[in-house]
This record gives sequence, C-alpha cells and structure tokens, in this order.
Amino acid sequence: MFYRYEIIKKDNEDVLYLYLTMKYEFSKELIGENDKELGRRTNHFIQTNNIPFKGNKVFLVIDDMIVKSIDLNKTINYPTNDKYSVDSFMVNIELDDDSLCEVSLREYLISILFYKYIENVHDEVLKAMCILYSTYAYKMMKEEGKILSTNSFVVFKPSSYYKSIFSNYEMIINRLQGIVQQVDGMFITYKNDYILPFIHYSNTGKTISNKCYPYLSSVKSLWDLTSPYYIDNNDYSYTEINKKLNMKIDNSTNISIYNNNSIKKIVIDNKIFNIEEFRKLLDLKSTNIFIIIYQDFIRILTSGWGNDYGLSIYGSNDIANNGGNYYQILKYYFPKCKLFLYTKTG
Repeated sequence: MFYRYEIIKKDNEDVLYLYLTMKYEFSKELIGENDKELGRRTNHFIQTNNIPFKGNKVFLVIDDMIVKSIDLNKTINYPTNDKYSVDSFMVNIELDDDSLCEVSLREYLISILFYKYIENVHDEVLKAMCILYSTYAYKMMKEEGKILSTNSFVVFKPSSYYKSIFSNYEMIINRLQGIVQQVDGMFITYKNDYILPFIHYSNTGKTISNKCYPYLSSVKSLWDLTSPYYIDNNDYSYTEINKKLNMKIDNSTNISIYNNNSIKKIVIDNKIFNIEEFRKLLDLKSTNIFIIIYQDFIRILTSGWGNDYGLSIYGSNDIANNGGNYYQILKYYFPKCKLFLYTKTG
C-alpha cells in the first residue's frame, strides 16, 4: 500500500510523507478507513521498514497530492503480543508490475475467499479454507517475505473488485468478516511445518496424493460424484483449437492420452503436451481429460474441477451439511496434519 516514504523537518519536527499507489484501488479503500486503523498501518510500516522517524505527524500522498494527515499521538497502537492475529499480521503482496503492497491478514483472507466464493457454500467450509490460506500467509511471509498476487493457489485482488461481480456483495463481505474472526490465529502443519493450501472445487470421487507433498493423502470423496461441476463439456472447431494449440488438427489426427499416476500427457501426432500445459492452453477445469473427435469439431470433456489435491469444496460442503465442522473437514482431507492456534503471549 505504501511504496515510498520521505522525512522532512518542519519547525524543528520530523514530518513523515507516505506515498501510496493507486494500483488496484488500494488507496481509495484506505482513505475511507478511520484514523486508528491508519495509525496502526503506519506504525507497522515504520517498524517493519526500520524507518528512523521520531515525530508524530504523517501525511498520506497520492499523485503528489496530500489526501490525509494523521497524528500518531492520537492513534491507539495495537498490542504487539498478538502479532499473528488477522488485524496485526501484515502481508506483502507482489503485484503484477513487481511493486509491493502491504495489507493486513484480514484483508488478504477476505479477498481470496471472495475469489473462491460460490453460492450455498457452508460457513464451516469457508472456515476450513480460511485456515489453509492463513497458513499460506504465515508460510510465505516467513520463507519469502511476500506473496505473489497471482500464484498457483489463488489470485489476490482488493475486495472492492468484487462489488461488480456479486449483487449481494455487502451480505457476503459481512459474512466473510465473521468467518475470518472465528478462526483468527489458526493454522495447520505437517511435522511442525506450515503446509500449502491445496483446495479444489470437486474431484472424481477421491482426492489424490503426491510424493512431493507428503501431507497430501488420497481419501474417498464420493460426494463429488453428484457435483454440478463433475462433468464439463467443451466444444472447439478445428480452426479454434489449431489456434490455441498452434498446430494443425483435423478429424483424421491421431490423439492419445496417457493419464495415470506417473505419466500424464497428451500426444497429438508427434507433438507431446504435458497435461497441465494442455489444460492451461484450453482453459479446462481439470486434467481429467477425455477427447471425442467429430467430423466438424472436437469435444473435450473434463471431470472434476481443480487438481484433486487436498480439500474438496463440494465434498466439504456435504460434510458440513451433515453436521461436520471445520476441524472435521480438515482432519478428513488432511489426516496427517495437525491444527494449531496462535495465542497471545505476555
């Protein structure tokens, strides 16, 4: 959120100028916040960046215009003994233009839950997802000091982005605020290490393991067989698919699919595609792929939605609808892992 600072001495007193980026409308959201929250953000930015500022007056600047002033003497500092809470823990987001923006864990979680949000998802499912994404934030800030706004797990945009997408935006954001608060400070580990947030919408009746991630287990998830996302149908004209794959395909082309635990690829004539590469090129929902050749077009069916790793949103929803809670959901899909809670110290 703050990308540059400057300290200028006025009347024998240090004055801090914080420059904000308009990227993703972060600054527009910030201006609507109260001085206590702005004071907290400012104090955190000063402390984490070791800024040698000893004064109290701060000016927020956008496009060379001062848009707000803060007197740090009049703001209330949050206790430092609760540094892992959703309001105290800060996350650095690396945006698409390589700039960094700092947001609270609360803001980060609400944004990415919006990104993954589907209608009729149960509160307990959202809580389980929230814990996984909190774990991811703790992990990445510890190991990398930042999170890419677009990564293989989830895309981050400010929550205001979703106002034009969800007609019931206010209802959803109020709901998500409550969800985030209820699992504040919770995280999940495997052998005392944070895990990655593997989440998919639905699978083909079971999740799959991966030797690269020993905490991933293959468990039955038969609920997913009734998911509306179970089968996805995609028809392409030969002109369209030739453009997407950058090759020549017609109804006489030989296409073979190799799809098992050790080999996942598609061979079209003599060209070999990694199955994940093929999925991305055609924007398919999963790598469980079936291909039917017709005279005038090609039909590609996929089953499930996502990579089948970790938590199934659809399967979790059935667990929750039958009385299960977020702990039972996480225990079912990550049976090798343990759930913990950061508590206040001191």
